[in-house]
Amino acid sequence: MTTLDHPLDTLDAGAAPPASNCAKFAAKPLTRGGTPVPVWLAALDSHPLPSLDLSACPGLVLVAPHPDDETLGLGAATAQLVASGVDVRVVSVSDGGAARPAAHPRERTRLGIIQRHELRRATSILGAPPPVSLGLPDGRLADHEDGIAELLTGILDAAAPGAWCAATWRGDGHPDHEAVGRAAARACERTGAALLEYPVWMWHWARPDDPAVPWERAHAVHLPRNALARKQLAAQCFRSQLGPGAGGAPPVLPGFVLQRLLAVGEVVFR
Repeated sequence: MTTLDHPLDTLDAGAAPPASNCAKFAAKPLTRGGTPVPVWLAALDSHPLPSLDLSACPGLVLVAPHPDDETLGLGAATAQLVASGVDVRVVSVSDGGAARPAAHPRERTRLGIIQRHELRRATSILGAPPPVSLGLPDGRLADHEDGIAELLTGILDAAAPGAWCAATWRGDGHPDHEAVGRAAARACERTGAALLEYPVWMWHWARPDDPAVPWERAHAVHLPRNALARKQLAAQCFRSQLGPGAGGAPPVLPGFVLQRLLAVGEVVFR
């Protein structure tokens, strides 16, 4: 029995964060397929989520733990908001240099440079201004959670009045995603900004009836075809993630993962 038909409740950014789902993600590595697309689509079709009204957004600060999370999570919403004249600021917390943990330090540095370039290209395709890069260490963002919260507080203070803040869900399963989500929630509590949390890895490890997922807070972001097309094009910019690594190492972002993220659409918890 799915729980996708629960009524929507508004989330206070200062509410207690969800429990970590890192163990669930770790138990379902990307060498396996995760929850199939048809399972998600059947659940979303039989129990549609309420819609998020993007026309109510006066401005958006979109926070991504790594380059590509902003595109995979809310790329089409970003394209639509920008096309509507709304200011969207993308904040990349790390440069993604540790995406391949076995890489030599020089290779990690090179990968970080490549991903920053890929991110600039992707955000340009989405129509957003050049991203703000905080330059914190990929894979260790939980160690910098207080600093991230401080930096995001300053960014939100300088944003358009009433701006929304979107960040990775605090229960997404990746340690960096959860840490950035917690930091964004604290920054929203301090500034009064509305918090939206977008899942990325949840679509891999969770299932529609998973009690760890707050479906009662979920909204679907319904978007026109041209915005979805821009997202698909922007996602292809991250070739360093989509292709094999040195020595034939598997892609950081396997093709089936990208296909699933594009198929399920964009969802936020609020």
